[in-house]
Amino acid sequence: MKKRIDYMNEEEQVLIHCLYFTASRFARNITKLTEKTFDFGDLAPSYLYMIMIVKFHPEITQKELCHKLSIAPSTSTRFIDKLEKLKLVTRKMDGKQTLISLTEEGEKVYLQFRVSLKELFNSYSEILGREFSKDLSKTLHEASNKLEREM
Repeated sequence: MKKRIDYMNEEEQVLIHCLYFTASRFARNITKLTEKTFDFGDLAPSYLYMIMIVKFHPEITQKELCHKLSIAPSTSTRFIDKLEKLKLVTRKMDGKQTLISLTEEGEKVYLQFRVSLKELFNSYSEILGREFSKDLSKTLHEASNKLEREM
């Protein structure tokens, strides 16, 4: 029995101190909460963040969009294709660059998204605490920035 307890403690210690495992677990949990909070039909949360970036940066280039969202060009093309098909964004060629802007319908979705973001923050703040939630988000953001610069 003692051996089993030692292994369980070792296992717990490895899992607790493994950033990959802990971050993945957290991501799964926050994704579940987000999907419960957001009700945008077949638009996954990632698409909504793209809409937000386009809202703040009208006529943003696809390259800038990829940089701001930390996504690959092929992913952004797939997202933009879907958003364009849903008439939420438009594409305009400017030389070799593609400029992306929101449509009126995209503006409406953005406004709904902002309301949902507040609901999401309130949901996880009730569980984690308001200040802890803000600090955790800031810490994760800073850590991601450091990792991206070094990789």
